[in-house]
Amino acid sequence: MADETRFEAGMAVRRAVLGDAHVDRASAAITPFDADFQRFITEGAWGSVWARPHFTRRERSIVTIALLAALGQDEEVAMHVRATANTGASEADISEALLHVAVYAGVPAANHAIKIAKRTFAEMKADREGAR
Repeated sequence: MADETRFEAGMAVRRAVLGDAHVDRASAAITPFDADFQRFITEGAWGSVWARPHFTRRERSIVTIALLAALGQDEEVAMHVRATANTGASEADISEALLHVAVYAGVPAANHAIKIAKRTFAEMKADREGAR
């Protein structure tokens, strides 16, 4: 796949998973310092890995959250928990994945990620209720 096509595919997947508002904010914040990095993650993570057909977006979402939790990437965990509204991963899916994190990456990492996920799911629920 040509770089421009991979970039366009990546932006489409990124928008579908993270939402237009998030991608618009991230795009508006790009500077010359991080422009190459932003292009790299759009092409690499979103246009290559997330665009592959084998896993569903739900499955990729679950795996991504587990990996980010194991690595202690708090902001990224919260961002991808919010993205479950678009990927179809449920709270039960994430709870199950975080049990795996506890076994394979450690209880402290899972415990911390559970706190982040619970807070983020509660915020999402409050936002939905406020929109009614």
